[in-house]
Amino acid sequence: MLVKGQVTTHLDCDRNFGRKVETKGTTPEMCDPSEAKVLRALRELGRNPDVRAQIVLALKAFECSDWPSNGRDIREEITGPILDALYADAGELTKELQSGLKFTFRHRGKILRDFILSSSEKPDHVWEPQTTRILLDLACGAKNVVIGGAYIGDHAILIANAIKSHGGICHCFELDDDNIRYLGINASHNGLSNIVINKLALWHEDQVKLHVVGDDAYASTVPLSDPRDGVSSITLDRYGRDNGIERFDLIMLDIEGSEHNALLGAESYLRMEPDQAPHLVFEIHGSYVDFSAGLPNTRIMSDLKQWGYHAFAIRDYQSNVSMAGRMIELVDLESVYLEGPPHGFNVVAVKRTAALNRYRLTTGVSPKLLAHKDPALHSPLS
Repeated sequence: MLVKGQVTTHLDCDRNFGRKVETKGTTPEMCDPSEAKVLRALRELGRNPDVRAQIVLALKAFECSDWPSNGRDIREEITGPILDALYADAGELTKELQSGLKFTFRHRGKILRDFILSSSEKPDHVWEPQTTRILLDLACGAKNVVIGGAYIGDHAILIANAIKSHGGICHCFELDDDNIRYLGINASHNGLSNIVINKLALWHEDQVKLHVVGDDAYASTVPLSDPRDGVSSITLDRYGRDNGIERFDLIMLDIEGSEHNALLGAESYLRMEPDQAPHLVFEIHGSYVDFSAGLPNTRIMSDLKQWGYHAFAIRDYQSNVSMAGRMIELVDLESVYLEGPPHGFNVVAVKRTAALNRYRLTTGVSPKLLAHKDPALHSPLS
């Protein structure tokens, strides 16, 4: 079943609906009386799984219709807010992937909204289809994988499942208590004993107290002056030493602006020889990194080059969109299209470029795949 009580369906239509922004939903108290009445009605309807399923089916059909969007983001402006209100009191949900892996969660935010609205009854991923595929490719045979910003396990569960047969361990770092709880539930329900959950912030210094700003999968960290508060930091260099880890095979970071600091804290591993150094996948975002002089000239990219890495932007949907059968596309950093408001996308960095030979290298396009934007820049080439 897609979500408990939901009608089984498959719609061969997918859209991307903007960057990963926190979507907390709207409460009746925030609206005028007529809007509040509609929100209360949707919340009440959403308490019934069968009714909720019928409405979700209608929302998917609408997204696949030829209704004129005129360049608008239909998910963000129409179907998404309806689903947010519908699921406000829906409680705990469970959804299964093609692989049989199951995710338990409560709806909050864009990631889980788009997961619920996936066109396939059982998609092959939770979030970011092409990034997920790259992570699974690079994790093949891995013994130690790091996931910084593990959320509820959207990537970690799939990776841990892929590496468990040869004793691989997925080291997860997450700060949000609700996310940690569901990450643990999802690890347990899928029989994954090879996930280590750390409530620690990856940073370039150890034992710094950091303040968490933001909610859910979108929390970033900043140092605190009062050491009695906040969450403790740790470097991957220290974590590796403490746990006797000679090398990390793959490091994935989605920690809202702290990616560079986390990589600086793993420098002893990143300076290793090409056959020993970890592959890297991380988010880079214009709200935290100055793109004005070009991506290759940002501090994080300059440091990676100094350590011997070759980096490429990943063309991907920040959503749940079926990309089965489509080639993974990477963009040369010198020619990435970066126009528009501050936005983020994922980067893959390796010392051995042969690891990326199966992918297509392209130029002059945006890494962000967006169905409502110029297809010459924002649609897959393959």
